[in-house]
Amino acid sequence: MATGAKTARSFPRGLPHACAIGELDPPPTGLTGALLALKLRSRRQLLLLRAFRRHRQLAPLVDRTAGIAPDDLLCFLCLRNEAQRLPHFLAHHRALGVRHFLAVDNGSSDGSDRLLTDQPDVSLWQTPASYKASRFGMDWLTWLQLRHGHGHWCLTLDADELLVYPHWQTRPLPALTGWLEAQGRDSFGALTLDMYPEGPVSRGQVAPGEDPIRHLSWFDAGNYQVQVQPRMRNLWVQGGARARAFFSAEPRRAPTLNKIPLVRWHRRFAYVNSTHSLLPPRLNEVYATDGGELTSGVLLHTKFLPGITERSAEEKLRREHFSNADQFSAYYDRLIRDPVLHENVSNRYTGWRQLEAKGLLSRGGWV
Repeated sequence: MATGAKTARSFPRGLPHACAIGELDPPPTGLTGALLALKLRSRRQLLLLRAFRRHRQLAPLVDRTAGIAPDDLLCFLCLRNEAQRLPHFLAHHRALGVRHFLAVDNGSSDGSDRLLTDQPDVSLWQTPASYKASRFGMDWLTWLQLRHGHGHWCLTLDADELLVYPHWQTRPLPALTGWLEAQGRDSFGALTLDMYPEGPVSRGQVAPGEDPIRHLSWFDAGNYQVQVQPRMRNLWVQGGARARAFFSAEPRRAPTLNKIPLVRWHRRFAYVNSTHSLLPPRLNEVYATDGGELTSGVLLHTKFLPGITERSAEEKLRREHFSNADQFSAYYDRLIRDPVLHENVSNRYTGWRQLEAKGLLSRGGWV
């Protein structure tokens, strides 16, 4: 938890993306405000410098970026061994309006690289370098965003995330970004919603290209803790299925669930911590403070597909996914034991209107 964070608020249903979170202290002014702005600008410049230095770790396998049109909506992702998820991930986001995918493959051995090079709307880079040492892939993606994302609406996702938002089946992303621009917004917030099966996480089969939500059809609707971090004015949301199942004794170690996956990019922007926060800090204000609501979405998180137990054993040994891997050994051990996440608090997913009714996303006036 960051020093100086606002006191956590519990939301048994609903999140600040979809409701007002109350009055916030205004940003500091005068000398204090100037010093904070200088520190944050220096941090942003350092992140861009890191990206420049680490771009040498990337080897292009196929570069089709010359075909990107000025108004194309782009998707950036870093992945490893995602051949099972990629066909549906690509199809889902193409249907939403993504025109080009810029991907970094971090040493896949399951054919993910071959699958991606065969796609006409994908540019692919590859690296065997450390995922952890690259800020969990963000240094590599920051470089690609700096080079290719400027002036575009950019979606930054993991391969196990599927974006949904109000009216997503009938209104493509360009309609959403047009609405955001009309509201003077350059960023869009979403909640990571852990989806899970009814039985043990290893059971069942999901074929490549199949919608994983048909198998992972359950989620937790409540028990979310929300703070606003005053330094960068970003949200910090925890809770849901993983907090309940794996971190009930130490809830402050539960995964961070708020993300800002969609941004109208500028070459001077940089993500700070995955896609949980950005610089400059104005991009983090994806919540309402005036009693109204802002349009928001949900990232359906498909982590718990069959194969998760074997993958957890591998990732525990690789030690690439957490800054302090030893603190998460018990988390991996529990996953390896093939848990059942479904409980009496579980809700069967039916669509975005259900998520809106439960306060997990909002139309925010986009009717």
